[in-house]
Amino acid sequence: MDTLISPAFCAINTGGGGGGGGSKSFAVYLLAASSVAISAAFFLSHSPSSGDKLSLSSRTVHVWPELELSWRSALATAIGFLGSAFGTVGGVGGGGIFVPMLNLIVGFDAKSAAALSKCMIMGASASSVWYNLRVAHPSKEVPIIDYNLALLFQPMLMLGITIGVELSVVFPYWLITVLIIILFIGTSSRSMCKAIEMWKQETLLKMEKREHAKQSNQNQVEVDTKCEPLLPQPEKSTLEVLKFNIRWKGILVLALAWFAFLFLQILKSNSEACSLFYWVVNVLQFPVALSVFGWEAAKLWRESRERRKRGNWECVCEASIEWTAMQLLFCAFCGLLGGTVGGLLGSGGGFILGPLFLEIGVIPQVASATATFVMMFSSSLSVVEFYFLKRFPIPYALYLIAVSVLAGFWGQFFVRRLVKMLKRASIIVFILSSVIFASALTMGVVGTDKSISMMKHHEYMGFLSFCDK
Repeated sequence: MDTLISPAFCAINTGGGGGGGGSKSFAVYLLAASSVAISAAFFLSHSPSSGDKLSLSSRTVHVWPELELSWRSALATAIGFLGSAFGTVGGVGGGGIFVPMLNLIVGFDAKSAAALSKCMIMGASASSVWYNLRVAHPSKEVPIIDYNLALLFQPMLMLGITIGVELSVVFPYWLITVLIIILFIGTSSRSMCKAIEMWKQETLLKMEKREHAKQSNQNQVEVDTKCEPLLPQPEKSTLEVLKFNIRWKGILVLALAWFAFLFLQILKSNSEACSLFYWVVNVLQFPVALSVFGWEAAKLWRESRERRKRGNWECVCEASIEWTAMQLLFCAFCGLLGGTVGGLLGSGGGFILGPLFLEIGVIPQVASATATFVMMFSSSLSVVEFYFLKRFPIPYALYLIAVSVLAGFWGQFFVRRLVKMLKRASIIVFILSSVIFASALTMGVVGTDKSISMMKHHEYMGFLSFCDK
């Protein structure tokens, strides 16, 4: 099996783990910019008139165009295919591209577009997971999917999605747009810088390898012809790799958390908003998420501490961090943030997880595979919930899922082949950064246009009432 990234490169790339000053600078930028935007929303939150309340009510009318052959459906298919292919390769899903595409080009209302976006993310993620399960890890004898990271982030991601959906009722549209642009520009910039750094390091490693090969040829001496050459290790078959990559215990725990959240979401959707039962069901989601997160966090913390005591500095999982209490809390916050963005936008949360995995030292192939695995659970949960709420037309959903399934599989196939041929895993990070930037651009255009329209019509632009939804 060819090694795409050498252990030396992994050590260089992690930089001691955690990203150091760059991560702190990014956190300061994110908090400062978000605080300014939210403060502006508070400033605009004067008491709206009754007409404003009616015009901005979250009870929008469903607009479901018919599924028919036209230039709109053809263009949407092309954009959906490319967005799914590149989005799953980067591990970000592509919801920031799908929602504006479905809203502007096809003509769906905002809520239906967000629901159909989840369907597309689910289809692309499922096919990508199936492809990745049949691919061996590029440099270690471990699964390509890091189940420890999946168990750590998945419950907080699902909890964050619930919070994001609730905030989407209260936050004005312009504020959601501004916050998403702030986040996406920051994460795309960080990812692009990391991709450029990785490209330079890969180039240096290639030059060193060629120089080493030249020196080896010059210093080569004759050896006894009777000595048998070392036989290469036989490569595993696709079925053997598939069996090795599947960890049933981790999948079972994730499935149990998925069913628990689904049950609570169904109960909540059938209850009256702001009633006592509604809030009880909402609160019950926290112990479900925290119990799974706490179980996995305690396991990582304990194993990491025991290894350090024995003088073994090998990482517990793919992430090159020590799993201290502060780092675990930071991961919990990022999981919540990723889910909240997913709930606000209609994405799978990969816009946070993909860059975060790279930031904590996970190599691109594993970061992409693990992020899409996590998104498969979170997006499928939303799809089932939206199905019960009748948020999308079934024919269009099935068609878009089929397009995304094909795109996810072939996107992984071609990009993985390209990475293997060029031996440059930084290509995955370039794709991730490009998809996030494209999402920021499309969301910015759509959000700006709608915000200008709201200002022209003198509509209320402050926080909305939660219980009036």
